[in-house]
Amino acid sequence: MDKPIDSTPNLDDACFRAIDEERLFIRSRPSHAPRVLLLYGSVRKRSFSRLLSEEAARILHRLGAETRTFNPSGLPLPDDSEPDHPKVAELRDLVTWSEGMVWCSPERHGAMTAIMKAQIDWIPLALGAVRPTQGKTLAIMQVCGGSQSYNAVNQMRVLGRWMRLITIPNQSSVAKAFMEFDDHDRMKPSAYYDRVVDVMEELVKFTLLTRGCADYLVDRYSERKESAEELSKRVNQRSI
Repeated sequence: MDKPIDSTPNLDDACFRAIDEERLFIRSRPSHAPRVLLLYGSVRKRSFSRLLSEEAARILHRLGAETRTFNPSGLPLPDDSEPDHPKVAELRDLVTWSEGMVWCSPERHGAMTAIMKAQIDWIPLALGAVRPTQGKTLAIMQVCGGSQSYNAVNQMRVLGRWMRLITIPNQSSVAKAFMEFDDHDRMKPSAYYDRVVDVMEELVKFTLLTRGCADYLVDRYSERKESAEELSKRVNQRSI
């Protein structure tokens, strides 16, 4: 005889919860400007990933967002310093402040740069009770020295998922970036520029949609169950 379709003997009913639509579709959403942090992956004097990030910031401002950009110069290698290093603390404070992020890296040897990866590696999944990235939005972009490629954005998309960020579907890859900026370091009109506008527009939309319920979006059954088990162990130890 077939078992009932709603039979779930492996579920811990104390930790399992039905979807709460009031928490998901909240009526009172934050009204301040969306807060977006931009990270770029090169410290060259004329860094095209920085220039592209600056163009993205200008577009984000036009879309009503507040932006801050982290300068990676002086950031130590991961684990080569303590977390209280000034540059590490600055980066972590900015990530905590943000509601969305833009990651922009050059492609070097078929991958994102070590500078880009070092910034991401310094961002923890949790800072005490605060989860600085989880449930926040992310847009990814890359600049190429030659023909268009997607290796860096593909890697950053994997990292965004690992950091439990809501990585938006759209992305930007600018080929021959040295040809796309004028003598004043402004991006020239092009299909590449239009794509950057598309990406920033999508980022702001996703940020506005999710920022009021980000904590609920990343509230997980497995973590609730694990927390309940740990609490039970502590209570049982105290009763011995």
